[in-house]
Amino acid sequence: MVPSKEELFKEVLIKTSRSGGKGGQHVNKVSSKVELVFNIATSSFFTEEERALLLERLASRLDAEGNLHIVAQEDRSQLLNKQRAILKLGNLLSKSLQVQKKRKPTKVPKAVIEKRLQNKAAKSEKKRNRKSLDF
Repeated sequence: MVPSKEELFKEVLIKTSRSGGKGGQHVNKVSSKVELVFNIATSSFFTEEERALLLERLASRLDAEGNLHIVAQEDRSQLLNKQRAILKLGNLLSKSLQVQKKRKPTKVPKAVIEKRLQNKAAKSEKKRNRKSLDF
């Protein structure tokens, strides 16, 4: 189960820095880039099974200490970037925790088999008609 935004704020380390992009002189003065650091292993929200699933699915996004880094610098406001980063983290966690249903293989319908065989027969007939007759 994915925790709420408020609960995530309690467990996340927030780093701010100057971001690039539009803003002109404003960018040089304000630290609007937000980086969230979330440690899955020490989080109290998840069960052991969920934690193992997250560590497995997000292994490519974790650093050496097992921290997950989320960066947001799209907006000029630090507050909006914090909110955007928390949303990104929540979405990432919820997508990673979803377990896909096992696919049940279905039998190929008879109509599909018949249509394939008819197409094969038509193609072979077409090629047979192209051959030159040998007298």
